Amino acid sequence: MQLPAVPGAVGLSLAAFPVSYALNCVAALAHPVAIAVTGALVLLVLFCMVYLLGEGSHSQDPLFYVFTVFSFTSVIDLIISLEEDGYISGFMEFYMKEGEPYLRTAYGIMICYWDGIVHYLLYLAMIVAITQRKNYRTLGLYWLGSLMMSIVVFLPGNMLGKYSSEIRPSFLLNVPYILIPVWAGMRLFSQPKPLPCCTAEKVAAEQQRSLYQRPLDVGLILFLLVAATFTFFRGLVVLDCPSDSCFDYIYQYEPYLRDPVAYPKVQMLVYMFYVLPFFCLGIYGLLRPGCTWLPDWALVFAGAVAQAQFSHVGSSLHHRTPYPYRTPEEVWWVFLLTNVLYALGPHLLAYRCLRNPGFFQPAAPTGQDGIKKHQ
Repeated sequence: MQLPAVPGAVGLSLAAFPVSYALNCVAALAHPVAIAVTGALVLLVLFCMVYLLGEGSHSQDPLFYVFTVFSFTSVIDLIISLEEDGYISGFMEFYMKEGEPYLRTAYGIMICYWDGIVHYLLYLAMIVAITQRKNYRTLGLYWLGSLMMSIVVFLPGNMLGKYSSEIRPSFLLNVPYILIPVWAGMRLFSQPKPLPCCTAEKVAAEQQRSLYQRPLDVGLILFLLVAATFTFFRGLVVLDCPSDSCFDYIYQYEPYLRDPVAYPKVQMLVYMFYVLPFFCLGIYGLLRPGCTWLPDWALVFAGAVAQAQFSHVGSSLHHRTPYPYRTPEEVWWVFLLTNVLYALGPHLLAYRCLRNPGFFQPAAPTGQDGIKKHQ
């Protein structure tokens, strides 16, 4: 029997509700080791079910199974966030006590919301694309950046923050979220790009336009310069820069950066050491034609910054964040506007690359046939 793609994935993911409720009622799951072993067994059984029921037309793309299993875990994360915010009860209490108690923090709740909503919708969209033999590379790269950003902040934050003493064996259940995205990323980058039909003459004409003839690119460059400066500034803030401007900012605008959970500090350092260089490379790619790598990496970083900003802003305002570290009400609008614009920049860059990719394609001698679209 073959698993119907989308209805099967939705049905399997919604099974997270009865499964988590049943496990919550088992008294034996009160020990950290028992919870970790049970979680691993559930994932193993789930993968075997998806593989056996999905054997057939989807089997040539192993990411079909990955996305289906991850859609189940996304619903588990949604259950965690809804239960921690008091909307439901009786599902994941056992796991939060002896499994991963740091998910009860504001940051943990926010990343569970993002995984349970945004990642879940991306999984379903990519499953549809796989079953219809369509290219899902664009969605996949956006998902890759989003998932990798959550992992590189969440895991170090757990080990460095005030919850470092409460790491249980269930922490190892995060290992697949490190290994599988690396493997999935290699597959996604190796897929053919869905290039639009564009003649060599059009590519040459686009690449010969000077910067002053591209006002939208000028605006993007200025935007990225401001974002890079803001990234560097917030990196200095969490590194305890003694300047008055850093002191005023961390106490008046983003006191969440002082929260001992360590997630905001790790987030700002990831921004400083990874996103800041990308902003500089993005500016270079808008100045020099033929940077074929920029469209792909713009998608990856757009997904990464979207996830990071959602989690950071949500945690700064969430009631689980202690009051001294929450953003003051009188600066909410400044805080929200600044952070929303910060998230918007990488998306505008990605849209620019996808909307008019001729500037980023390899230069070709005019008079040749257009660059043909991959089938």
